[in-house]
Amino acid sequence: MSRGGQMRDYELMTIHRPELAENDVESKVGELESALASAGCSVTGKDLWGKRRFAYEIDHLSEGYYTVVNFQADSDSVNTVDRMLSLSDEIVRHKIVGKDN
Repeated sequence: MSRGGQMRDYELMTIHRPELAENDVESKVGELESALASAGCSVTGKDLWGKRRFAYEIDHLSEGYYTVVNFQADSDSVNTVDRMLSLSDEIVRHKIVGKDN
C-alpha cells in the first residue's frame, strides 16, 4: 500500500500553452505520465482533446491544448502532483477531481 492510505480514482485535466506544437503536447503528456508514476500514481487512461478556444482569456491567452489523464493515487501523491503542476510553465491551468467509485 502507498504512503497516504487508500488508492482512489482521479481525473486530471490540463490546458497546455497554445504555442506548443501538437506533437510537443503529446511529449509533455508522456512526461506527465512519468511524473505521475514517480509520485506513486497509476495511470489508467488518457485522452488528448486538442486545441480549443477558451470561453474567456486566461493569462492573456484565448486557446490551449486540453488533455485528460485518469489515474489512481493516494491523497499524499495527489498533493505532490498538484504542487508539481502548479510550477509548470507549459501548463496554463490544471484541475484534479476525485471520481466516485
